[in-house]
Parts: sequence; C-alpha cells; structure tokens
Amino acid sequence: MAQRIKGLNHITGSEFLKLPAENIIFIDVRPEYMRSKLFDVPNLLNYSYTEIEDRLNDIPPDSILVIADAVGIRSKEVAIKLLKAGFNKVYNLVGGIVEWERNHLPVISDKSKVLSGSCMCQLKVRNK
Repeated sequence: MAQRIKGLNHITGSEFLKLPAENIIFIDVRPEYMRSKLFDVPNLLNYSYTEIEDRLNDIPPDSILVIADAVGIRSKEVAIKLLKAGFNKVYNLVGGIVEWERNHLPVISDKSKVLSGSCMCQLKVRNK
C-alpha cells in the first residue's frame, strides 16, 4: 500500500483508486493555468498551493486527504503544511497528473485550456 517517510504518506494513483471514496478528499494544488487536464475523481477540490493556507477551515479535519499536483513536488510541500496544521491522514500522490496520465487513469480534458505553439513565447489557447 502507501509508504510512510518521516510522517508523510505517499500513494500511487492505482492505490488511490482502490480506496473507498467515502471520507477521502482529493486536493489538486496546481494553479488554474496548469489545469487543462483534471483528475477524474470524486470529492475533488482545486485549491492552488498558494491559497491552501487560506482554505484550511474549508477542509474537514477528520478526512483522509490526497494531495496532487503536476509531478508530486508542490503537493509534497502542501502535504507537509497540512500535517503541521494538524491534519493526520495526509497522502502525497506520487508523480502527480503526469504519472496519473502515464498510467492511463481517468482524466477530464478542458480543451479551452490546452496550449499550443512552437516555443514558449508563442503559446496560445488551441482552437476548439
């Protein structure tokens, strides 16, 4: 199942999908501009890592929290903040949305947010 390192739990997408959905809140901490693809999971909250501290009162304290981002780095930082804030059952999603997609787990694509361009200076929203 999940591995535990220094009080922080890590979980893969496949492990997460085997858990019963009740009492689990999945928090995607990517900023809005990075959410062209969303995790297709129940009880999903989209709180950017920059706003998580302002949202602590919105999170039920007895919930199991799974924190996700693009690759698992910012989510780990947020998971540590949540542990320090008194949440006990906190998991960092290993590999974020990148690993999630690589493993063909369910996603929802918002085509209005997909970017295209030959270089970063030319990125724009792709036509539908």
